[in-house]
Amino acid sequence: MKNFLFIAKSRNFIPLFILQFFLLATVYAVEPTTYPNQTVHVTTPFPPGGAADVVVRLVSQKLSEELGVSFIVENRPGAGGSIGAKYISQLPPDGYNLLITSSSTMSINPHFMKKIGYDPFTSFTPISLIGYSPNVFVVTPNLPFKTVQEFIAAAKAQPGKYNFASNGPGTSSHLTGELFQQSAGVELLHVPYKGASPAVVDVAGGQVTGLFAAFASVGPLIKSGKLKALGVTSMKRMEIAPQIPTLNESGLPNFESLQWWGVFAPANLPVNIQVKLNEAMNKILKQQETKTRFAEESIMVLGGSPEDLKNYLRNDFNKWGKLISSGKFSLN
Repeated sequence: MKNFLFIAKSRNFIPLFILQFFLLATVYAVEPTTYPNQTVHVTTPFPPGGAADVVVRLVSQKLSEELGVSFIVENRPGAGGSIGAKYISQLPPDGYNLLITSSSTMSINPHFMKKIGYDPFTSFTPISLIGYSPNVFVVTPNLPFKTVQEFIAAAKAQPGKYNFASNGPGTSSHLTGELFQQSAGVELLHVPYKGASPAVVDVAGGQVTGLFAAFASVGPLIKSGKLKALGVTSMKRMEIAPQIPTLNESGLPNFESLQWWGVFAPANLPVNIQVKLNEAMNKILKQQETKTRFAEESIMVLGGSPEDLKNYLRNDFNKWGKLISSGKFSLN
């Protein structure tokens, strides 16, 4: 005991002790952690069914296979996806809670939903883009229009005569219709519905003129002749339906409106986990099985770096922000 006290009082003991402490701390700090080593929870902020559910469940299954642990999907719908996004933004950034969501949650909702509870740029760590799906402009089949230009000419000749349905105010289908009006210089009456299914039914039945909808929800009706497709809102034609021209090639230069999906984690996720998840995502997105399954839902694979997702989000966010702030339509 006396010897210990003597050593503790010596000049060299404390510096040596501190040096050993920091050396050990450094070793443990740079030692790579094993991630993942437990179940990962993947939140989708939308209800089961539809393209969003296909995306999140396929990605989660593939990540489970690639990383060797379970990726469990949890649906937390509400407020256009904002409830689920806010939930994830408040969780610890440990890599065991991820968000797979769409452009409506990140690019559109923050512009018109008060007290949304998260910021798309500061509340999350970007992981990877997944893919995108264009909308298809469909009209009632008994109308004489065969092209977008014929529809635009008729709408200009009789302002307010024609209308378009949407999945609801502020949805992608609604904003695409508003973007179309501004780009084409026409006036259409907006008819909002509570979801895609009733909107599609009424357009097919002739109660409403047209609709901008995901191909997955209208493809069978196009093939059966119950809906007429005039154009798609991507810059290139869909592989699944190459006969449908783009609006860009139909007289509306640079017209583009896409529903896209990405993987996010809470803000301040450790870089090593971000990199590992991004690498896994890019690997599974290159698999032919993934591409084929997504193509069945008219989803085109993207992938890329976290920075690619951040830039993609920024451009889309600014685009819809400009449209919404124009004040030329109501979100009610």
